Amino acid sequence: MTSRPKTTLGLAVVAVGALALGACGSSSSADSGPGSGSGAITVYNAQHESLTKEWVDAFTKQTGVKVTVRNGSDTELSNQILQEGAASPADVFLTENSPAMTQVENAGLFADVDKATLDQVPSAFRPSTGKWTGIAARSTVLVYDKRKVKENQLPASMLDLAKPEWKGRWAASPSGADFQAIVSALLELKGEQATNAWLTGMKTNAKVYKGNSTAMKAVNSGEVETALIYHYYYYGDQAKTGENSANVGTHYFKNQDPGAFVSVSGGGVLKSSKNAAAAQSLLKFITGKTGQEVLQKAPPSSTPSAPTCPPTRRSCP
Repeated sequence: MTSRPKTTLGLAVVAVGALALGACGSSSSADSGPGSGSGAITVYNAQHESLTKEWVDAFTKQTGVKVTVRNGSDTELSNQILQEGAASPADVFLTENSPAMTQVENAGLFADVDKATLDQVPSAFRPSTGKWTGIAARSTVLVYDKRKVKENQLPASMLDLAKPEWKGRWAASPSGADFQAIVSALLELKGEQATNAWLTGMKTNAKVYKGNSTAMKAVNSGEVETALIYHYYYYGDQAKTGENSANVGTHYFKNQDPGAFVSVSGGGVLKSSKNAAAAQSLLKFITGKTGQEVLQKAPPSSTPSAPTCPPTRRSCP
């Protein structure tokens, strides 16, 4: 996980809502790496189903490697991999957030990611261990009702949302892995005492919704003034009809605030892989030029996960 101010988030605006990591390759054929055209692999996928399907279809078309995808949530699939251990049929694990990747890494179940793949991803978006790598990223954002809240009335810090003046004025979806990643970042940056205090304030102040898109819709309809979500939900809706975000503005926290949090979606190759070359090849493809272009151009999806950022773009030449 990585915390950054708004000014460092200008990586890419993506229709699907995920931030490209800026990987560049000289040609599409270079993205696939070893193992192209041979065998089959299984992917345990906690990313957007539609996005991963586009990745897989493009990868298979380019390499001939057949890919079976098993979909589930971050926690569900990481726990399944832990239970399966060395007998897991998974070759590759893809997630929305980093805690599930860390869980599998700590169990010693990941192989080293090929150096050529790691070299495609900026170091800020992957662990120093090299056991997995970032494949996309998304930013926390406070969306607000532009009809009710002016920009100069917005909180300077995510921590301010725990103050009495914000009681009943903000929403969140605390039950999913998305929000768990935000809390994990707060815990690492500010410690247990500050995190407990903020969560206590949230219990008193926040309105709870199931799903980030539902929380944003509540802001748009005037049910609640603000909501803490990932930014891709806003940009995904804007890229479609905008009907659920027409009255919504986006507020990015600054100055290394815990709310200036960039959540990294991860990918790793399992030690149990029966076709490690093809598994490594898929990960190289996803983080390479062609895979990141798929990420940027994929159509918006309503399935939970992935994000977007302010309208600046950094892409491969």
